[in-house]
Amino acid sequence: MKAIVYSKYGTTAELKLQDVERPTPKNDEVLIRVHASSINSWDWDLLRGKPFLVRLGGLRKPRYPILGADVAGRVVAVGKDVTQLKPGDDVFGDISGCGWGGFAEYVCARENSLTLKPAHMSFEEIAAVPQAAVLALQGLRKKGLLQSGMKVLINGAGGGVGTFAVQIAKSFGAEVTGVDKARKLDILRSLGADHVIDYMTEDFTRNGLCYDLILDVAGYRSIWDYKRALSPSGTYVMIGGSMSRIVQVMLLGPLISMCGSKKMGILAHKPDRRDQEYMKKLFESGQVVPVIDRHYPLGEVREALQFFGEGLPLGKIVIRVDS
Repeated sequence: MKAIVYSKYGTTAELKLQDVERPTPKNDEVLIRVHASSINSWDWDLLRGKPFLVRLGGLRKPRYPILGADVAGRVVAVGKDVTQLKPGDDVFGDISGCGWGGFAEYVCARENSLTLKPAHMSFEEIAAVPQAAVLALQGLRKKGLLQSGMKVLINGAGGGVGTFAVQIAKSFGAEVTGVDKARKLDILRSLGADHVIDYMTEDFTRNGLCYDLILDVAGYRSIWDYKRALSPSGTYVMIGGSMSRIVQVMLLGPLISMCGSKKMGILAHKPDRRDQEYMKKLFESGQVVPVIDRHYPLGEVREALQFFGEGLPLGKIVIRVDS
């Protein structure tokens, strides 16, 4: 089978389209013919080996030679202990918890990481969903305790996680402010954002407004700036950002949370099929749709990741896995 392989950390030049052996499913796994995948920030980090924490389990060289956490495809074989899926089922899921490998024609995954694909969505549409949508959902609902009527600000709202977060927050009845580059603000309005801010011309941490929940997908400001922008009992949830800011929130967030009514912390993402099922319902009801910037064939994953790494995408980048 064809796959995008890399053997050492570095730039996109390390990625090679190669013929590799097709995997065989273990007892609790299924073999999937991958029709589409998509790119997440975790793929970019693992390619470069930065920040250093991503090297846990692969200090000197990548633990998994094939990137790609998001998969959408058709089950072609099942292990002997698999009970809920069968050959011919169309599925999607985040396989970062069971080995990665989505940038390939075939991949094995545990059945508990997969969800049946909504009938009305294409493989390419649903491939944009697994990790980004669940990150947004967990940050808002589990960590942020989102409720109707809350004032929610999403920093980095124009990316993969952010475009899902805007729509999920609106489905809960929140008042949503989206922050990103000027060229992304129109799409945020179209997704339902009540207010938008161009971070190049306005600092939302210093405009005098406060929010019940800040979901930070692109954390580069000081934790004290974010604290200032929270309402008296507000919550700050960090999903991504610079390593220095991540460390700052890890160290100071618990102390701030213990010493006052404001809560500040980081979301520890964990793939969860129940969250995938919840998102599936939102897609079927039409409350949420994936925003896809562009598609690339499997052989152009190098170009796709470079585009992603430059911070250019509006929404998600999908990888078509051709026969």
